[in-house]
Amino acid sequence: MIDWRHHITLPDTRTETHFGGRSLRCFTVRPPSFYAMFSQAVATRPDHEALACNDQRWTYRQLDAEVNRIANGLAARGLQAGERVVMFISNRAEFVSVLFALQKLGAIAVPVGTREQGPGLAYIVQQCGAVGIIFDDDLADRIPDSATAPALRLRITTGIKGETLSSLNGPDIAPATVDEEACACILYTSGTTGNPKGAMLTHFNIAHSVIHFEITLKLDHEDRAALAVPASHVTGLVALIAVMVHVAGTLVIVPEFKAAFFVQLAARERITYSLMVPAMYQLCLMQPEFRALDLSAWRVGGYGGAPMPVPTVRSLAEAVPGLTLVNCYGSTEVTSPATIMPLGLSAIHNDSVGIAVPCGDIRVMNDEGQPVATGESGELWIGGPMVVPGYWDNREATAKGFADGCWRCGDIGSVDEQGLVRIFDRIKDMINRGGFKIYSVEVENVLMSVPGVVEAAVVGHPCPVLGERVHAYLYAADKKLTTDTVRAHCAARLADYKVPEQVVLTDGPLPRNANGKLLKRALRG
Repeated sequence: MIDWRHHITLPDTRTETHFGGRSLRCFTVRPPSFYAMFSQAVATRPDHEALACNDQRWTYRQLDAEVNRIANGLAARGLQAGERVVMFISNRAEFVSVLFALQKLGAIAVPVGTREQGPGLAYIVQQCGAVGIIFDDDLADRIPDSATAPALRLRITTGIKGETLSSLNGPDIAPATVDEEACACILYTSGTTGNPKGAMLTHFNIAHSVIHFEITLKLDHEDRAALAVPASHVTGLVALIAVMVHVAGTLVIVPEFKAAFFVQLAARERITYSLMVPAMYQLCLMQPEFRALDLSAWRVGGYGGAPMPVPTVRSLAEAVPGLTLVNCYGSTEVTSPATIMPLGLSAIHNDSVGIAVPCGDIRVMNDEGQPVATGESGELWIGGPMVVPGYWDNREATAKGFADGCWRCGDIGSVDEQGLVRIFDRIKDMINRGGFKIYSVEVENVLMSVPGVVEAAVVGHPCPVLGERVHAYLYAADKKLTTDTVRAHCAARLADYKVPEQVVLTDGPLPRNANGKLLKRALRG
C-alpha cells in the first residue's frame, strides 16, 4: 500500500460531520474562508510578489489595495453577501482582484470561460440568479440584455467602456463573516448532454484542496506558478490561483497559451510549478528553443485530463532533468484534485492517476451501488471534504450525481492493493463492438504514443452488424503522418478488434467546449 506518510509530513486530521450528515476526515487546522487565505498572505508577506502579467507586477500589499477598492465600490453599489456575480474575464490580473473583492464581501463568484457564447452565458446568468456581471470589453456583445436577464443590475467592464472597474470606489468596509460551508464560487460543468450544472464550491472545499496541493506537491512561498490554463476553470481557480495565495507564492499569468511564448516566459520568470494538459507539454517540447533555454527552476509539472504519453515523459526528463511530472486527477465537483501521484512515482506507475488525496476516499462500485473486489473495475465514487455539496438550485441533478456522501463521477476505474487508481473510461465512452467491450482510453493511449500526435480521441460509430465500430480522430504536428502508419502502430500493440477501423487526421485541434473538455459527441456525428 502506498501511504502518503512515507512521502510527506501529514498535518493533523480529525473526523467531522458536514453538509447535513457527511462524516469526513478533515484537516484540523485550515483556512476559515477563501478570503482568509488572501488576507493571511497579505499579512505575512505584504511585499512579496503576488502577481506577474506581461510587464506588470503586483506585491500582496498592492493587490490588497486593489481588492479593497473594488470591494468598497461594489458595496457602495449595493452588492450584498450571498449574491452572485458572474466573472466573464480572461486570464489577466483583474480576474484575481475581482475574485477576492467578491470574497471579501461574502458574495459568490461565478467564473465563466470566455469561450462561452451568448446563449450559454445567458442561461448561466439566469440559472444562478446573478445580480451582476464583470466582463472584458471585447466580450460585451455576448452580455445578456435587460429583457433577457432583468435581475442583472450591475454591468461592469475591466476595460474603458461603460462603467469600469477603475471607476469603482466607496467607503472602507470590513470583511464579511462567512460560514465555511457557505458557497464561495459556482463553477458550471460542461453540460455535454444538456444544460450545464453549477457546482457549488464552498470555502470548506477550497480550504482542503489547497492544503492537498500544498503538502503533496511541497509548495511554498518561493514557488512561482504559471497560470496557463483558463482562470475560470477549476484547475486555474483552485490549483493555481487559490494555491498560490494560500502559500503566499507568485502567480505568473499567461494571457493566452502559445507554446513558443510560454517556454520563453517559463525561463524568464523562473517558473517552478505548472498544471497543464499533456498536449500543452508536448507542444512545448516541439519548440526549437525548448532545450536551449534555462528551465532549471521548473520543479513540478502537474498534468491531468488525459494520459501523458511515455515518449513525452522521456523527452521532458531529458530536456528538464529537475522537472518532476505529477499526475493529478479531479474535476469541478471535487474542487480539483481527487488523486495525486506522490512525487517521483509517475514514471514508475505511468498507467495510474495516483492515490487518493490524504483526506479523500475513492470507492469502486458496481451497477447496483455495491463495492467491488480490490482490483476489479466499476464506477468511481469520490468522497472527502473537497467534494461539493451539490449543484446550485438543481435538486434533481444533485440527487442523481451524489450518493452516500460521494460524487458519482461516471468514470470506470479500479483501485489496486497499493491504492493506485486507474481510469479506464467514461461509462458512456465504452465501445461495444460485437460484444467485445473496448475502453476508448486504452486505444487513445496507444495513439498518443505515435510520434508527432498531439491529440487523440476514439469514439464508437454505429454499425448495423456489430453495434459499434472503433473510429479515431487525431491532431498531429507531423503532417506526413498517414492513416496506414497509425493503424499499423495500433495493430502491433492492440487486440485486432480494438484497432481503429477508420482514422481521421485533422488540420487543427479537436473540438472542445467552453470548459476545454473534448466534445466526443461532435466526433460521433
